[in-house]
Amino acid sequence: MSRAVITPRILKGSITPPPSKSAAHRAIICAALAVGRTEIAPFVMSDDMKATIGAVEALGARVTVSENRITVDGSNTFRTIKPKIDCLESGSTLRFMIPVAAVSGSEITFTGKGRLPERPIGPYLECLPKAGVSCETEGGLPLKISGKLQSGEFSLPGNISSQFITGLLLALPLLPGDSVIKLTTPLESSGYVDLTIDVMERFGVEIECRNGSYFVKGNQKYTACNFQTEADWSQAAFWIAAGALGADISCNGLNPDSKQGDKAMLDVMAKFGAKVTPKGARSGILSGCEIDASQIPDLVPPIAAVAALSKGTTVIRGAQRLRIKESDRLECIAKGLSALGANVEVTADGLIIKGVDELRGGTADGCNDHRIVMALAIAAMRSRGQVIINGCECINKSYPDFFKDYNSLGGSAYVVNDR
Repeated sequence: MSRAVITPRILKGSITPPPSKSAAHRAIICAALAVGRTEIAPFVMSDDMKATIGAVEALGARVTVSENRITVDGSNTFRTIKPKIDCLESGSTLRFMIPVAAVSGSEITFTGKGRLPERPIGPYLECLPKAGVSCETEGGLPLKISGKLQSGEFSLPGNISSQFITGLLLALPLLPGDSVIKLTTPLESSGYVDLTIDVMERFGVEIECRNGSYFVKGNQKYTACNFQTEADWSQAAFWIAAGALGADISCNGLNPDSKQGDKAMLDVMAKFGAKVTPKGARSGILSGCEIDASQIPDLVPPIAAVAALSKGTTVIRGAQRLRIKESDRLECIAKGLSALGANVEVTADGLIIKGVDELRGGTADGCNDHRIVMALAIAAMRSRGQVIINGCECINKSYPDFFKDYNSLGGSAYVVNDR
């Protein structure tokens, strides 16, 4: 286990966030389903990327990783299939790949570690057996599937995770017949489905969205291409939060027209009273507000860090799905910020945060959750005492260079590896 020892300093400078992990997951899978070679760049390796690369390789794709790019050749996909796919701790990999693997009709067992075996897969257990896929599980992982996925009508709840919808969208165009995905509850995190459709279109596959349902033509083919990955708004959100808290940070490479839903971080910071630009946020008179997080759950940790240091009370609602992430994110961000001197209360679906002028410092647990660690590190900027974050190695899941970038902006984060 490692810990980050942070001496509070106000950050300043320019930063280019890493390429979008969400887009890269989808592009790697689309590339693996295309005949020919696709180059994806820029690319940064992380634990989640390793999981998706391993998954498509298990289905026969050939992947070559170089310094800042990745090449995927899908010519052999579904021809040589391994019987096991280890998704590590990546919920995206698991939920995207279950329907994709089912296209092959092979018997494949999905495994994972950390909290992944406990995370919900129920929507697939409900709809896939009706479409020809046998699912053997005791409720989570390991999950053994067999039988070839059949086209047709799929009914899914929209309020658990958009990842289930993405998984089906990626797989269904490959089937002989047409399909439709109907949502039984309102869709949350709709920006991630929009991103899926955008990436698929870049690989030549079309999806029609009409009246809350997704219509998928069968017999489509993914076409290999050169895929440029835009900067990650989810990771930029931490630097944008830092800007709202008084840092002077300019985020380069962000696409203001991106399909990434987390670009909404700018709007949220403006709601608090920060001055926002396309490259980030600047401190203003920050005041608490009400936030509906149902469409932006991944932004709750950095939003909570800002709320903890804003005047008045902030109420975050619609975030109940955060209880089934890498950690119970609601409990963990509340405990982490409270350990540093914030005033945070957990509710059934969110947080009530009463702002303080500054944090006192102390030791907080990162809960093996990359977004918790990064949010606490940003909040530490406004502490009067030293901050220690335990378990900070989990940033390798999505942003391995986070503390390197933090220090490049004038921060003082010393990572200690405990043996």
